Amino acid sequence: MSGAPKRPSLFSRVKVDKYLLLIVTMVALASVFPARGVAATGFDWATKIAIGLVFFLHGARLSREAVIGGMMHWRLHLVVLGATYALFPILCLGLAALPAWITPPALASGLIFLGCLPSTIQSSIGFTVIARGNVPAAVAAASGSNLLGIVVTPLLVSLLLHAKGAISASSAEAIVLQLLAPFLAGQVLRRWIGGWIAARAKMLQLIDRGSILLVVYSAFSSAVVGGVWSRIGALDLFRLMVLCAVLLAAVLAATYFTARSLRFATPDEIAIVFCGSKKSLASGVPMAGVLFPAATAGLVLLPLMVFHQIQLMACAVIAQRYANRPDTEAQTV
Repeated sequence: MSGAPKRPSLFSRVKVDKYLLLIVTMVALASVFPARGVAATGFDWATKIAIGLVFFLHGARLSREAVIGGMMHWRLHLVVLGATYALFPILCLGLAALPAWITPPALASGLIFLGCLPSTIQSSIGFTVIARGNVPAAVAAASGSNLLGIVVTPLLVSLLLHAKGAISASSAEAIVLQLLAPFLAGQVLRRWIGGWIAARAKMLQLIDRGSILLVVYSAFSSAVVGGVWSRIGALDLFRLMVLCAVLLAAVLAATYFTARSLRFATPDEIAIVFCGSKKSLASGVPMAGVLFPAATAGLVLLPLMVFHQIQLMACAVIAQRYANRPDTEAQTV
């Protein structure tokens, strides 16, 4: 006698994103075993090499026509820059102005600083690749955001926080040497190695995801070693996490619905969502060191560090959902 079919348990119906678990694992690992001293230096160099390799491989994979098309996609770039340098500052000013029982006063300046920063480059492009979005447009949008940020971010910070100082040329040099130079080298060598790399898409995906994990571990290690988590109470940290989650949700929704209302194709929508919703820890740390006194730089950076972790975790899930979409619309290559 056959019984009724056994209903699957709640646990079996829940699909756990393995990549998200890896990101959470990196955060936990950095909290317990943060990289220090020589190890931290080694991870820093490994991260830089991995990011440079990612850009080299994408340069070798993408056709010249796709790169030029991505750079000329002005409507997409206007939406990304509008989210980065207009929507974000307005929202962060609003959060900073909330009552003290909602927004800890010690963290208000850090929230405003967060809103003035450029978008990430590596993770924005990495998630765009995973989601099968418009990679050339993402490369142009994220790189352009950072290059403009060298000038725009100090001006916004000075305007909104009256901070003194200017950004040195080291950030621009890092963008050129670590990102644009490898990408251009890949473009030059594409004639000879482009086909070999295109045939190994899984390898490129592993490098993309691995470099994001390196960024997470390295960034969180620096926060832990710097003792930044001990400078505020647990309740303040919880409130900050909620504020950052609300901020990210608002920007993700704004970029998503803006892209839909302007009738962007799905690959373009993906680039807009990922490039327009992030803030760069790599750019924010050196900028804070120049714009703020050493005694206050740690607290100023705390909202950025919390937002950075939340954005990576949330975007890992979103990227996977985009990647699993049933349509066959893919990025331009």
